[in-house]
Amino acid sequence: MRNYISSFIFILILLTIWEIGARMVDKSFILPTPTDIVWTLWELKEVLLLHHLPITLSVIAIGLSISIVLGISLAISMNLFKSLEKMFYPILITSQTIPIIALAPIFVLWFGYSIWSKVVVTIIITFFPITVSTFDGFRSTNYQLKELLQSMGANKRQIFFKLEVPSALPSFFSGMKVAVPMSVIGAAIGEWLGAQAGLGYFSRRMMAQFDGAGVFAPIVILSLIGMLLFAIVVFLEKIFMKWRVYDEK
Repeated sequence: MRNYISSFIFILILLTIWEIGARMVDKSFILPTPTDIVWTLWELKEVLLLHHLPITLSVIAIGLSISIVLGISLAISMNLFKSLEKMFYPILITSQTIPIIALAPIFVLWFGYSIWSKVVVTIIITFFPITVSTFDGFRSTNYQLKELLQSMGANKRQIFFKLEVPSALPSFFSGMKVAVPMSVIGAAIGEWLGAQAGLGYFSRRMMAQFDGAGVFAPIVILSLIGMLLFAIVVFLEKIFMKWRVYDEK
């Protein structure tokens, strides 16, 4: 915690400036104070946490899970077959130039207001960092070690699990650290553009009512979800990569 004291102090300074500035402007529908947002969170806690939060968490969990499975599968396939790398890698890069916000309404037309229109947006946003990072991790495998294992009689399966997977793990977790916060953004964007429930939907509804604190309240919860998921990824990274922590010491 001592490493983050400076960050906490900086955040407190920013919140203080925000509080003073918002009180001076005195237009809560444009810029509510942090204390207004906290009070609104308390007032709406049951609606936000019991009704809208579970729906947003479902979108994040399903979208992120599908992205992880598809991303790892495609990264392994591209690592094993050069033809697949040549076929899919340029498409992956190109997909990042597509404005997701512009496509999201189309997904609403395709899937309606069901959960799947939001899940698709989340998958498209998170799929790229997981796939490319994992694939780059496989490509970083030390070929001298690979040749050494081959000369010692190791088969492809043993080389894959004993050398290539450990080489890819650091990059995979780096990709996850990017994908996890983006999954929260993807779910919120999907709910903003077409939903009947969820934190993103609630924020948009408050915008229509010119309730500034009501707009920020679900955003605060979304930010906390992103930080919590990031912390889970860091925790899992330490568990699955104890050897790296040992090397750093």
